[in-house]
Amino acid sequence: MHVADRLAASIDATGSVACVGLDPRPALVPPPVRDAALARHGDTVAAVAEAFLATNRGILDAVAGRCAVVKPQVACYEAYGSAGWDVLAATVAHARALGIPVIVDGKRNDIGSTAEHYRDAVFGGAPGFSGAAVADGLGGDWVTVNAYLGSDGVEPFLDDAGAHGVFALVRTSNPSSADLQDVVAGERSVAEHVADRVAAWGETRRGTSGLTAVGAVVGATWPEQARALRARMPDTVFLVPGFGAQGGTAVDAVAGRRPGSGAASAAGLVVNSSRELWGAWQRADAPDRWQAAAATALDAMNRALGEALDAGAGADGPA
Repeated sequence: MHVADRLAASIDATGSVACVGLDPRPALVPPPVRDAALARHGDTVAAVAEAFLATNRGILDAVAGRCAVVKPQVACYEAYGSAGWDVLAATVAHARALGIPVIVDGKRNDIGSTAEHYRDAVFGGAPGFSGAAVADGLGGDWVTVNAYLGSDGVEPFLDDAGAHGVFALVRTSNPSSADLQDVVAGERSVAEHVADRVAAWGETRRGTSGLTAVGAVVGATWPEQARALRARMPDTVFLVPGFGAQGGTAVDAVAGRRPGSGAASAAGLVVNSSRELWGAWQRADAPDRWQAAAATALDAMNRALGEALDAGAGADGPA
């Protein structure tokens, strides 16, 4: 099944455009999980790894059927070496077992054979001595890539069948992104140039849903730019960071939806939240009910995004 069609099917099945970020940090581990890991291993890498995996699995169990997709941030795991990578692999496997699509957020950025190695690490296919594939990779559905090296840094990740997809950085949510991405080159901003390339890369990689296997990262903190970029990428899935903790509202987050999109899957976007969900037990003062706190926070996010999508669809007519 085409990767964009799998994502659209997940949105339809759950009624959600939420992307649950799995960005573990020691300070956000629920106290009961932390204390159990410390009792077994002391303050070691093994304790952190055990706690991260237990929390990830618990949150995945709590949000299954409630979210469209999940997104582990690779840096949070790589910081702990091979133990962290093992947690990442086990986290992806647990999500896949629950039927949740996975975006591996590594923002990979290289060319040629090096990009191919990054691709194999996420999607599998690294060759053995005979040339046949011998490694499974993480098993992700999508990977984030930095498109600012041009086609050489993106095309190695793409396959014509659309079995896997990429989300290319176009207009990121961080404040200093304007330093480069808003610079005008010719009559277009740098971000608009990248958007045009994303649309071109996706043109021959379209699923039956009409969406392509080449997505775009477009931050919720730039709603006006998101609307303009949607005109350049009409059939691209937007991965929208910046919701919640970074200041983006639900209305901001869905500003880049496809015009007239009444159904959530037709909107062509998923909205990420990480700290708001992984650390929901802190705001709810519910360390012993951390899974329920994550589910409750996700339900609130879903309501807010659903209302924003409904209001937007009404503003520009039926799909």
